[in-house]
Amino acid sequence: MWTLQSAIGSAVTLGVLSAAVWGVRLASWAWIPDWLLRNAWWLVAAYGVYAAARTVIVPQWRYRVHRWETTADVVYTRSGWFSRQWQLVPVSRIQTVDHRQGWMERLFRVATLEVQTASHAGSSTIEGLDAGDAQRISEELAERAAELRDDAT
Repeated sequence: MWTLQSAIGSAVTLGVLSAAVWGVRLASWAWIPDWLLRNAWWLVAAYGVYAAARTVIVPQWRYRVHRWETTADVVYTRSGWFSRQWQLVPVSRIQTVDHRQGWMERLFRVATLEVQTASHAGSSTIEGLDAGDAQRISEELAERAAELRDDAT
């Protein structure tokens, strides 16, 4: 799914960039140097190479780096590219647990789980879960959070 998202985004950006470069060449604005107009296609080619590399490398890297785990007391997530972020969200601090599924996620039968707390820094998002697992985990976390809050008051 991440590969397809990257490919679609890159294709749209490449199309807009190509149209802009050819539009500027056809407009032949006098204030743009002639050498820049002649070599503007290099910008499109460079972005194409970058987009292809990003589409191949980023989803695989993301899959290897992003991790999550839920226990009876904590939701653990790990994310980041060069700087890694580990986040532990105590179940007793959870305010809402949502799962959502965009059109592309439905196509691949996956979903995103959002665990939210009162603190912005305490919220976690887990992407790419099996849709059934996301629903089951969200229900379990919501029930467990309600139990822990009831015990605390």
